[in-house]
Amino acid sequence: MNTELNSDARRRGFAIPVIIAGALSSVLLAFSMTPTFSALAASIQNTVNTAGSGTLIMQEADSTGLILCNSTDGGSVSTNSATCATINSYGGNMAMVPGQTVTTALTIKNTGTVTASAFTLAGGTCTQSNNGSANGSANDLCSKINLVIKSGSTTLFTGTAQAFATQNLNINSLLASAGVLPAATVPFSFAVTLDSSAGNTYQGLKVTQPMTFTFGA
Repeated sequence: MNTELNSDARRRGFAIPVIIAGALSSVLLAFSMTPTFSALAASIQNTVNTAGSGTLIMQEADSTGLILCNSTDGGSVSTNSATCATINSYGGNMAMVPGQTVTTALTIKNTGTVTASAFTLAGGTCTQSNNGSANGSANDLCSKINLVIKSGSTTLFTGTAQAFATQNLNINSLLASAGVLPAATVPFSFAVTLDSSAGNTYQGLKVTQPMTFTFGA
């Protein structure tokens, strides 16, 4: 009995060093597979990594620069579309005579932070109505209002108000421009002429025509 006990004890005594040796081997193997650094090292941590969206905002100004209309006047940049009733591109002269020309200047400015790679001017429907209490019988005054639109020395459109109603002018293309940069201003002039052939039947009448400037990016 004692012989068997002594034998078991000897086996346990032999097994413990073997287990410890195996554990040490595993630890050494793990360290051998872990990357190490020398005494010299260098690193860079980027802490300001951001991205965000820019803004594309249009501003229209009259020739004095005092009357301004902004695309955000309709509420906010979320809608970014507004109606401007304080700048009259046709001059608003209600006493024109045949052959008379009225020229009006205005500017369109990009007050956003991104380039307007697309820029258009679309004519709206021309409508005729009475001007005062004495009115002629003609019903085609829109065809007797001649319009010339320029930007600087470049002619963008020439024709009648009736013809302008079907136009959607690509301003960037006509000006050979890659786009309207932020803070850049584009000048426009509108020369409106009552045709010299307009007779008595065109008296006491007026035309109204909306137009829409549009930026895109």
